Amino acid sequence: MRIGIRLAVIIAAVPQLAAAQGIFDEFSYEGLKLSGVGFELGATASNRLTNEVTGAVRVDYGFIAPRLRVLLGGSYFKGDFDAEEIREFEDKLRGLVVDPTGDFTVDVGTISWSDLELDLDLQYLVQASSRVRTFAGVGIAAHFRNGSGGAIKGTFVEDALDNIEAGLNLSLASEVRLITQLDFTAGLRGGVSSGLRTISASAGLMYRIP
Repeated sequence: MRIGIRLAVIIAAVPQLAAAQGIFDEFSYEGLKLSGVGFELGATASNRLTNEVTGAVRVDYGFIAPRLRVLLGGSYFKGDFDAEEIREFEDKLRGLVVDPTGDFTVDVGTISWSDLELDLDLQYLVQASSRVRTFAGVGIAAHFRNGSGGAIKGTFVEDALDNIEAGLNLSLASEVRLITQLDFTAGLRGGVSSGLRTISASAGLMYRIP
């Protein structure tokens, strides 16, 4: 009886395994090739830093499966910690000081955090026409961060802000063909990583390699 049940389970699983195999068969390295190089400029907002201008480079590396392309990228921005973050930091420093008169002040000034992001996205072609293509994607990223500021220079606080973190991205991008080998690009990108959440909007141009 048990053998019969196991055989029934195996037989029932065969179509699902075949379907999964069919999906993987769609993936191929043959479609991967350098297809375009673009430059973008935009703005980034985050949960801890001031809103800042962002520059980015995007490389379209072709399709690894039907309607699924590989997009490589790099971006950079540098922002100051917002007023609330600075106030909390100053309050914690005040709590460490013993002063009977209570007339001291703590002013750490400006503390900045820069983020160089390298990312790898898989973007699905949602809509395509003769001139316009729209993609939605998910990706992974590596963040190389550097903290700076007069009050933290040479301290363990600066060391703590200088780090490398992994992150996840969600993206939405559109491309409009301007001329034969030049596209106008625009996109939204949200990112989550340790210590920082960001959302950015950017636009630029991508040169299409024949």
